[in-house]
Amino acid sequence: MGTLYRRGTCSMNNVVICHVAEETSERDFRLFLRLIHRFGVTALNDVVFLFSSPTTSVSFGRVIHDENNSFSSLVSRHTELARSESSFNFTRFFSNKSEMVEPVWGKRIRSDFSDGGGELVVSYGSVVSFDATELDPENSLGGFLERVPLSLRRWACYPMLLGRVRRNFKHVMLVDVKNTLILKDPFGRVRNRSPESVFLFNKKNSDKTRSTQRRVNSGVIIGGARGVRRLCNAVLVEIVRAAMQQHKKNSVSDSVILSQLVGNQFMWKSNNNVNFVTATESIPEASSLVGHNSGTATSLLNHAIIQRGSSNCEIISYFINKEICSSVIDSSSVYKDC
Repeated sequence: MGTLYRRGTCSMNNVVICHVAEETSERDFRLFLRLIHRFGVTALNDVVFLFSSPTTSVSFGRVIHDENNSFSSLVSRHTELARSESSFNFTRFFSNKSEMVEPVWGKRIRSDFSDGGGELVVSYGSVVSFDATELDPENSLGGFLERVPLSLRRWACYPMLLGRVRRNFKHVMLVDVKNTLILKDPFGRVRNRSPESVFLFNKKNSDKTRSTQRRVNSGVIIGGARGVRRLCNAVLVEIVRAAMQQHKKNSVSDSVILSQLVGNQFMWKSNNNVNFVTATESIPEASSLVGHNSGTATSLLNHAIIQRGSSNCEIISYFINKEICSSVIDSSSVYKDC
């Protein structure tokens, strides 16, 4: 079950589970993957991609292999050139050999890379993928909804996945690849919180209608492994409940359901199941950040997480790729599209 694209060098405390919606383009997927490599997300965490079908898994698998190879070339070149100046900080991919523990997803790999006296070795997490038919073979929500997009079906996949690794990770992040970019360590806000804590962001209200309830962003969820696992189980139950009550069987929104669960404080307090922490701010949109600093990607790279937004996507990709390709070392010898 699943596909192992890269075995990590050691066990990681955190896992980033990225669902790749059906409408995600190869360009968007490649940019997401390249950024989590370059900015050290894969240095400190295992990464799991969730695809909608075996077909999309095969299609995007080629991109994963390409970016994994580019990452390996990048680390190799920077090691050989002894920390040459670049936008890529390769030192974060080294760890003390004595502190390394067997990885979750496979046998340990011995690396030839070393720094100095050999006490430091290359360290990075595993890259794995599953498709929805592996984790939810019965399509659990199919009997309640006419169409089950991955944005909803993922909630039926998480319980099996998180149940299998429940003792392996301290923190979990659930993220939407199509609409999100990760540029820094995403676990900073939850690292010192309880295992039941779940951190959520507000959802920016784009419509003019008055809303009596604050909406949360279902595309980015970060928390302790226990809290996230319990939340996933609750969301799945509420999706079924909402589908049975709706006249239109395609009108269920996981963002609405998640917001209702967060607002239903007494349910969590009575059972002491999940400790919700909701940010006062929403995740910034890339288009607004580029607008404040047109011509460079500096304002984008100052944030840990940004939303792609619905406008200026090509311009945003251009700015980020321009920043990545600005170093001589990071040119066409590593990335073919530089």
